[in-house]
Amino acid sequence: MGEFRFDESKLMPLIKSVVTQVLTEMEQLRQANSDRLVYSEVEAAALLGLHRHQLRDIRGRGEISYTRLVGRRIGYTMNDLMAYQKRGREETT
Repeated sequence: MGEFRFDESKLMPLIKSVVTQVLTEMEQLRQANSDRLVYSEVEAAALLGLHRHQLRDIRGRGEISYTRLVGRRIGYTMNDLMAYQKRGREETT
């Protein structure tokens, strides 16, 4: 079988486009929900386009900021989510 060669130069524009679109959508959500202080883990994962367990793993690695709510509940501010997305965007450039 032939060897698969990954051409990063062809994939990067697509990645940048998708990340830019996600950031734009998140900014629109932030503006629409500007009175909202904290998002649950389920809501935050959905906003980031992740599964809940993926967000939990990211949090466990210290890659995203969060707020501990009453008891064991975890919450994320829109700033937490935007900062995480921005770091991911900077790493792909």
